[in-house]
Amino acid sequence: MKLPRPIARLIDSFERLPGIGPKTAQRLTFYLLRFPQEELEKFARALVELKTGTKMCSVCKNVDEVSPCSICEDTNRDTNVIVVVSTPLDVLAFEKAGFRGKYHVLHGVIDPLNNIGPEELYIRDLIARIKAITSDPFFDNLEIVLATNTGMEGESTAMYISKLIRDNGVGPDLVKVTRIARGLPVGGDIEYADDVTLSRALEGRMLM
Repeated sequence: MKLPRPIARLIDSFERLPGIGPKTAQRLTFYLLRFPQEELEKFARALVELKTGTKMCSVCKNVDEVSPCSICEDTNRDTNVIVVVSTPLDVLAFEKAGFRGKYHVLHGVIDPLNNIGPEELYIRDLIARIKAITSDPFFDNLEIVLATNTGMEGESTAMYISKLIRDNGVGPDLVKVTRIARGLPVGGDIEYADDVTLSRALEGRMLM
């Protein structure tokens, strides 16, 4: 049996998403087929607005409705601590754990096997941000907390950034570089960590 083209197209679109195979794509498509037309249109609008209604923050590279984002614009936050994370989902995890500083989102980790090098990430933007902060005449102190995941790629990314900061002439007298503690399981993703574990990993961070 040949599927109607609208159904086949939607199945193909679902299959392009990570973690969704042919069977799951088919189930999702036929589930949506039973939706009332009004609900389907609402779902379609939400998909369109996912891109048109969001912006990447010009400062921290997080995703928000405005740029600079609401976190960067929040004057009640600790501006002396920047947590560097892999994805916007990691920001949500740290927010849930009660962190009240600033962030920098890399949008990935260094992964040579998947052709992701430092140039594909927002690492240079982080270095430029650090230099801008430390060159301010009213600069006091700054800590960069490297909070990439604890797998091999996350560890190598943290080491690369730490070395790059020092190679750019930013010494430990100006900026303290730390790594989240080993409270997280090796290879564990930040976004899946519970609040207590993540809070303890942040509190127990170590100098690099």
